[in-house]
Amino acid sequence: MRERPQKPKELSPQERIKSFDEVILGYIEEQVLAEAKRCLRCKNPACIAGCPVGIDIKKFILQIVDKDYGGAYFTIRQKNDFASICGRVCPAEYQCRKTCVLTKKGSPFCSEESINIHFLERFVGDYGMQKALEAPIERDEKLAKFKVAVVGSGPAGLCCAGELARRGVKVVVFEALHKPGGVLRYGIPPFRLPRNILDYEIDYLKKLGVELIPNVIIGRTKTLDELFKEGFSAVFLGLGAGTPGFLGIKGENLCNVYSANEFLTRVNLMSAFKFPESHTPINIGRQIIVIGGGNTAMDAARAALRLQKMNGITPDTSVFYRRTEVEMPARRLEIEHAKEEGIIFRFLVQPEEFIGNDAGFVQKLACLQCQLGEPDESGRRRPIAIKGSDFEANCDLAVIAIGLKANEVLTKATAELKTDKYGDLVVDPETMETSIKGVYAGGDIVGGEGTVIEAMGMAKKASEAIIKYLETK
Repeated sequence: MRERPQKPKELSPQERIKSFDEVILGYIEEQVLAEAKRCLRCKNPACIAGCPVGIDIKKFILQIVDKDYGGAYFTIRQKNDFASICGRVCPAEYQCRKTCVLTKKGSPFCSEESINIHFLERFVGDYGMQKALEAPIERDEKLAKFKVAVVGSGPAGLCCAGELARRGVKVVVFEALHKPGGVLRYGIPPFRLPRNILDYEIDYLKKLGVELIPNVIIGRTKTLDELFKEGFSAVFLGLGAGTPGFLGIKGENLCNVYSANEFLTRVNLMSAFKFPESHTPINIGRQIIVIGGGNTAMDAARAALRLQKMNGITPDTSVFYRRTEVEMPARRLEIEHAKEEGIIFRFLVQPEEFIGNDAGFVQKLACLQCQLGEPDESGRRRPIAIKGSDFEANCDLAVIAIGLKANEVLTKATAELKTDKYGDLVVDPETMETSIKGVYAGGDIVGGEGTVIEAMGMAKKASEAIIKYLETK
């Protein structure tokens, strides 16, 4: 009989809702060895194909078995600069773990028996950080004379910057916000991605020579033409998908109706959970509804519930979703954590109108019950509202987390940049080059919202193309 998967230690639900401390504490060495030994060492490991950046998963797991943690770290870094980050936030159940041979064929996500690759990666990444290991750098002196601009410091931008810097290219990253990290900083709460982990990985890039300049909006502060005139030989656009989607229903302009973007930016980037130590306050309601079913909705709901607890309010936070739990795109792990922490889930619910009081603050959410019809273009069954099923839910704070759209500040200011009907950049799928010569792109601005590791996969492809482009110059 095979050994059962190792479960990492976690803070108890009662402990974790009192603060924004990290929930999953990770494996100890004994656990990491036991989990690594469960690997079947497949001749043709499918898990590697499931990783968007192609980490040699079989090799680094074998190195763990041999207690060669440093070797495992360098194996991962050959493909992934951010092992500690990805080991925490990657939806492995839809990627490498899903393609693990221990997952039944045709399963929408991994089985419980599949190897916990992400927790092994996290252990190795943290080991490298604790030991201050530095991956070897192969600088090409011929590339040292070139300068490349990276627009955006999210996962795509940081990954591209690291890949180029390791080859000797001078890289300058322009970030619109006052701190680097993009969605890693403003979108993901510290209880999932501690800030010391993110800061360490960004500082590592600085050691490679990457320059980060905050408070610069390319398309407003500077144009692409100006970047080229300043001596940049190529540009990578990692603009992200920073424009929130809305429901388009009456009452969305009422006070205390937030987009998830604004809510999480206040909480995570501006540290509203530390108020008054930080200078950003945030209203927090007694009856909170988060609308949506993705990871952003889970992050918003779990952050809201913590804020209620930390402000002496009896937690009462609900997630409303138009489909059932089966169709939710959020990570299974995040859904389970939300349930454990006391988040209430209401499925097959369609919001119809926010109802406010005379002062203009939201008080209720009018809804309809739904039933599932035939599958839509996403492959999920379409929610159909049931006539006459109207009901109202009390709500003095709402967060709309139904997805993000392309950030169009630069694309609207640059007519030569070709976009699709969604506002996303159109690129050559082989090189990630845009419609402008020498300008490349990757991440959520290409093809819409994706995962951290998918953004990094596009950035790696773009960085390889940029190197070839520079070599021709």
